[in-house]
Amino acid sequence: MKWGAILGSILIILVMTLYQWPKLTQNQKRDKIAFLFLSILGWMLTILLIFFPDIPGPTQLVNSLYEPLGKLLEK
Repeated sequence: MKWGAILGSILIILVMTLYQWPKLTQNQKRDKIAFLFLSILGWMLTILLIFFPDIPGPTQLVNSLYEPLGKLLEK
């Protein structure tokens, strides 16, 4: 089942890239690099979430960082 999800995410990234890439002109090299970087980063995060669905989210990180500050301000 995981391989189906991986292939599905690859298919979505490919369709998204094939749709968007022709709209970026030759003069938009920085935009193309940013698009590729963000697409690859999103794909890697998708693969991580497929294999490890219990990874804590960013809100849990923020809560763990600011919880001591909140306790300090309560006093």
